[in-house]
Amino acid sequence: MSLPDALDAATRAANAPIPRCADGPVFSAPWEAQAFAMTLRLHEQGAFTWSEWAQTLATVIREAQAAGDPDDGSTYYTHWLTALERIIALKQLVPADQLETRRAALDRAARATPHGAPILLENDPEYRA
Repeated sequence: MSLPDALDAATRAANAPIPRCADGPVFSAPWEAQAFAMTLRLHEQGAFTWSEWAQTLATVIREAQAAGDPDDGSTYYTHWLTALERIIALKQLVPADQLETRRAALDRAARATPHGAPILLENDPEYRA
């Protein structure tokens, strides 16, 4: 499978329902589950090794702690997402300009999405299919 196909598969995996346990959702927000699913899918497709992933995530967490992160678990998936963006850039899975373009589009989509509704790229006011 090509890397663009792997990224498409990761996006599809990210749109799966949020996992639940007996006490409720395993994740605090849908984006956490999506970032987790995308990471697993990219790893499964060979985009990076689990050791590379663990090292990247550990580095991001250490950097955040050095910058004053509360280290209480509340920002774990923020670090996870930062690590995912970083490893995607390091591995050049997506050109940096495309990653930034997508990040900006998702930010616009989030701002345009009513509270409680899923954030979809189609909600970006500048979205073109």
